[in-house]
Amino acid sequence: MSGHQHIEPICVGINDAARMIGVGRTKLYELISAGELETVKIGNATRVTTASLHALVMRLSVASR
Repeated sequence: MSGHQHIEPICVGINDAARMIGVGRTKLYELISAGELETVKIGNATRVTTASLHALVMRLSVASR
């Protein structure tokens, strides 16, 4: 058995990050500028950490209660 395990990425590109939380690129860049999302640079590419995406959704979820 050569079972391939699903590995969740620790960071994603801008387009994927925006899609994951259901916003456009402009809104995603606003969230990054406001310090709401953590990014890393890999070469010239900007990546958003999935942990910061999850944390943002959790903060907004708690705040809306």
